Amino acid sequence: MAAAAAAALRAWFWNERFWLPHNVTWADLAGEPGGGLQYPRAAHVLSAFPLALGIFAVRLLFERFIAKPCAINLGIQDSGPHRAQPNAILEKVFTSITKSPDAKRLEGLSKQLDWDVRKIQRWFRHRRNQDKPTTLTKFCESMWRFTFYLSIFFYGIRFLWTAPWFWDTRQCWYNYPFQDFLIMFVHHLATIGLITFSYMNNMVRVGTLVLCLHDASDFLLEAAKLANYAKYQRVCDAFFMLFGVVFIVTRLGIYPFWILNTTLFESWELIGPYPSWWLFNGLLVTLQVLHVIWSYLIIRTASKALVRGKVSKDDRSDVESSSEEEEVTSNSTKGTFSTSSNGSNRLNGHVAGGQWTGEE
Repeated sequence: MAAAAAAALRAWFWNERFWLPHNVTWADLAGEPGGGLQYPRAAHVLSAFPLALGIFAVRLLFERFIAKPCAINLGIQDSGPHRAQPNAILEKVFTSITKSPDAKRLEGLSKQLDWDVRKIQRWFRHRRNQDKPTTLTKFCESMWRFTFYLSIFFYGIRFLWTAPWFWDTRQCWYNYPFQDFLIMFVHHLATIGLITFSYMNNMVRVGTLVLCLHDASDFLLEAAKLANYAKYQRVCDAFFMLFGVVFIVTRLGIYPFWILNTTLFESWELIGPYPSWWLFNGLLVTLQVLHVIWSYLIIRTASKALVRGKVSKDDRSDVESSSEEEEVTSNSTKGTFSTSSNGSNRLNGHVAGGQWTGEE
């Protein structure tokens, strides 16, 4: 009974009329026994898991033996913020109730411990700062992402440069879904998400274009972060502005007029729509909506940076000052909504309006 139900569910999920164009079946994509011609299969996606473990191991080695020495040579210290004085009562409140007590709770704790309210505020501020990664840790993380994004971008360019569909997107749909995939296999496994879908129904060619386009700006943001952690403010500003320009050009210009044009119109003309075609393009259009939102946030951040004269800091770098803590407490006493640095906006790894909020 259970086996029959599982088989029925599997047959429903892998319905050929949903995933594939008309007159194409999964058997057609099985390839020739003993032949050299192979097509993507859903089971290949499982290869991403051991690959991810391998990449994670490389990341650990990279951060320890390459990024950390670079950070130390740039004068970035591994010292963390001041640690809070051990206190069982406050620790219980911090871990079980709230990390930012309001004025009423502060008054109650003051009476219970016979401590001044400001002393309790300082304790919570120091305790929150304890959980934040050091600048050295964040530098190593950003250096890894910068290296990975830059490498994977040029890896994609290297292979796509000789691919006919890089220059003529109509080639993505000729003879679809019977296309070769081997040279892009590793690049496809580098990310999951939308690529998993494109891989399972063999939209490999257009998937590589989407990947390469999205890799074009990410390493510039990580370069800006590296400069920020190393306190090279002008270099940070320059990289962030360059990131903003490349992001907007690729996501608001090239993506809709190159990628969406081929997935929506050229594919309709050459292979026609089918159920998973609508899902695939729905996801791509949703991604375009997100591009517009991210671009707005980047422009807003860049505008603030121009007014203030600098791109402000990553909020994970901020160690709360006593003046900030008192202002938050004062505002909450008056019933005014306010956010700490931990409440800053963060979206898809890109800078939001309040994400790099620095102290003036």
